[in-house]
Amino acid sequence: MAAAGETPLSQANYYFGRPWPELNEGLSYTDTFQCADAETTTTLIEFYSENYKSSAPLLGWIHRIRNGQITVDGQVVTDPDMILREGSKLVYHRLAWQEPSAPHLLQVLYEDEDMVALNKPSGLQVLPKGLFQQRTVLAQLQWKEWKMPPSSRSKRKDVQSHPVPVHRLGRGTSGLLLCAKTKLAKVRLASYFAEGAINAGKKRDETEVGKERKISKFYRALVTGILKNDEDVVTQPIGLVHYPGVAEGLYVACSSGKPAMSKVCVLERLAHQNQSLVQVEIHSGRPHQIRIHLAYIGHPLVDDPLYGIGGQPKFDDLESSSTDVSFAYDGGYERPLQPVPGDCGYHLHAHWLVLCHPTTNKTLKITAPLPHSLQTQQERCDQQVDA
Repeated sequence: MAAAGETPLSQANYYFGRPWPELNEGLSYTDTFQCADAETTTTLIEFYSENYKSSAPLLGWIHRIRNGQITVDGQVVTDPDMILREGSKLVYHRLAWQEPSAPHLLQVLYEDEDMVALNKPSGLQVLPKGLFQQRTVLAQLQWKEWKMPPSSRSKRKDVQSHPVPVHRLGRGTSGLLLCAKTKLAKVRLASYFAEGAINAGKKRDETEVGKERKISKFYRALVTGILKNDEDVVTQPIGLVHYPGVAEGLYVACSSGKPAMSKVCVLERLAHQNQSLVQVEIHSGRPHQIRIHLAYIGHPLVDDPLYGIGGQPKFDDLESSSTDVSFAYDGGYERPLQPVPGDCGYHLHAHWLVLCHPTTNKTLKITAPLPHSLQTQQERCDQQVDA
């Protein structure tokens, strides 16, 4: 039952999802060549190897060109030394590939004309990136036929063809994911999340942490070690550092990074396992914020393959193992030996949230059922009684 002042949930508790095809559809990347200096010439291999170093090493790009994967003005070119002309249209055709295994079923926890709240399983990426271009939450949202009330079709000009996620969850993180059905809801929900990130950078004492906000997000996590304090507020900034295998860099605890705030509350101390079950309320949404903040205070998530104590990667030797003489079957870099942010195994769940509805302004609370490993002993007992 909804608490006083809260809007009751719409009747929505069902699963959807289409099994993944064996291969995705591949991708095409288009460029228009512009010569920086009229006195110099640029070859096809020079263009790609210099502008897209993060995609493939030199020999990898040569492999792609000779494999007929690049067209210039609509014609396949297999000569890496072809000289490019000003204004030429270049297209790199990334061949279809089998993406790593990922779950495909999504649970709908709440749905109305403006938004949808999903329960995302661990192992499913939200948006296309890297090896996952098709096996994503976004693809399943696009494939599903969403039924809109007749009134919406005629009066709501901002209705989208499908819902879109308005925030991130790590691939290994399960739980609540908000998606907007309309452009208005998308803008307003996104502003709620942005407001939290802005407020995280403002100076405030800990008594102001509970100040009313448009959205409050609560996660459940299992961490290593026994936390001494029942509550802790972590305000360590988070920034990017160079990391092999991650083109844009790796987010870590970094004094020169962007402001971030997490409030950690201990729910259970599991002394016999040297672990603690905690609730984390985040006041900003930096990438991998909870993993980094808990590791920063000396309590990394149980089985987190990447982040160690201090909020830094576990491996000291971060020299890239990829060289210009080593490339994968598609010409790209070999997968790095060290862990990357998308690797799963850790125990983190977006449990519940309270938000101001984007159009009605009423308070709404939505909860995603907890995995067994993240339940307190009392919650497990209550579940057995209910069963």
